[in-house]
Amino acid sequence: MALFELTLILLLIAVALTALSRRLQVPYPSLLALAGAGIAFLPGMPTIEIDPELALALFIAPVLLDAAYDTSLRDLNRNRLPLALLALGAVVFTTAAVALLGWKMAGLPIAAAVALGAIVAPPDAVAASAVLGQFKVPHRITTILQGESLLNDATALLIYRIAVAAALGPFLLSSAAPMVALSTVGSLVAGYVLGRLSLATLSRIEDAASGTVVQFAGTFGVWILADRLGLSAIITIVVYAMTIAQTAPRRMSARKRVSSYSVWETAVFVLNVLAFVLMGLQARSIVGRLAGTGELDAFIFAAAVLAVVIVSRLIWVLGCGAIIRWFARFGGAEHQPDTPSFRGGVLIGWCGMRGLVTLAAAFALPVEFPARDPIVLAAFTVVLGTLVLQGMSLKPLLRILKLDPDETVDREVAKARVVVMQAALDVLSGKTSSAAAAVREQYAAQRKIAKNPEDAQAATEYDRLRLYAIKSQRDALEELRRDGTIGDEAYHRLEEEIDWTELAASPAGRFQPLTTD
Repeated sequence: MALFELTLILLLIAVALTALSRRLQVPYPSLLALAGAGIAFLPGMPTIEIDPELALALFIAPVLLDAAYDTSLRDLNRNRLPLALLALGAVVFTTAAVALLGWKMAGLPIAAAVALGAIVAPPDAVAASAVLGQFKVPHRITTILQGESLLNDATALLIYRIAVAAALGPFLLSSAAPMVALSTVGSLVAGYVLGRLSLATLSRIEDAASGTVVQFAGTFGVWILADRLGLSAIITIVVYAMTIAQTAPRRMSARKRVSSYSVWETAVFVLNVLAFVLMGLQARSIVGRLAGTGELDAFIFAAAVLAVVIVSRLIWVLGCGAIIRWFARFGGAEHQPDTPSFRGGVLIGWCGMRGLVTLAAAFALPVEFPARDPIVLAAFTVVLGTLVLQGMSLKPLLRILKLDPDETVDREVAKARVVVMQAALDVLSGKTSSAAAAVREQYAAQRKIAKNPEDAQAATEYDRLRLYAIKSQRDALEELRRDGTIGDEAYHRLEEEIDWTELAASPAGRFQPLTTD
């Protein structure tokens, strides 16, 4: 019961901190992790240990699926070069830099130093999604950062597993290579097959609530199955989500889709806030284990690892960008650099927040692993340090960089809206009834709005009148329930219909109803 009460309190604190973060315009993961670390040292606070396997399945699987579901394969393909440089090159480069520091400064065995490098190398998908959602970042940079966070964990965890095996006993890379290749291919195949099976199951479930439950159970089931089979759970989940995303919209009803999106949005938010608060709560147990065993040296080493992690990413991103642009000068117009500008590179290099994957990998180290406690402390320092230092400085950095506004998505939406409205008009062109004429008039008005991208999201007289009428509908509906003419079931059904009408009249949530003044 005490744990349940503490969880409720932490959730309420997290919600308050999230609201504060919006007012201060800082990423909420930064405040949550910092608050969790502060709460951990309050007198009487219980020690909450995270089971690494449970943490990865509970917190990473659904958030990773949510991010992968919204990822565009087209955009990933367009940015394949920067994504490869980040998801593969940056991880290897950071791992090597940290491993060198660990070997030289702390005297770690080579395998243990490489394991530490792999633990702190990958920026986290949870942190990236949570941070990017609060800032108006150019679309291409957002795409690169989100794509990187989906793919780099697999690279880092592969290096991590090899290094852990080498540190604990005899190990031959030549014997492990075929298993690694088989695991990667198996993960791709498993993700696709399980995605198709999930779609076949979901299409047969009519109830929206049951369908959403099956989605969550399927997500955790895919992660657990992949892990038990020795596959990469991260690759499997990413492929699983993308497979569903390409087909599900045509096989799910609108009601099930809307219900599912609402539940997933809330669930992902709750998992995010719990993950970052619980992450901070690990501070006391980590510090406690190091008491009296070279504590000062461990903290100095942890701070050095944090500095190397931040600097190495900046060096890699800016260096690769400069080299690609330099070579592109000799390639002509058709060989323009497939990499962001210098200012974009600075932002990408600074957006390297680490998160739950780093912490869970550190806690998953076996008890007998060499220098386990200093490694765990360094991992926690990197997570908390990047969330606070980099996360809280994003707003002033964006102000300094003055990146050009990116309206790519807005233009695509406006263009697609015209085509969609025209398709409706075309299919109704042969209908001659008065009802068809009224519907055609509505679509024609919406097409007229969509044809002018600058005014497409503005409050027009057409939509203002619709919202004005909707306000009167709501007032009448409230009166019907108040005087007992209708019951709550009828009220909520009509309320839902009016909600959808209002959403149709205000696609960007920016239209305001006329007042009755």
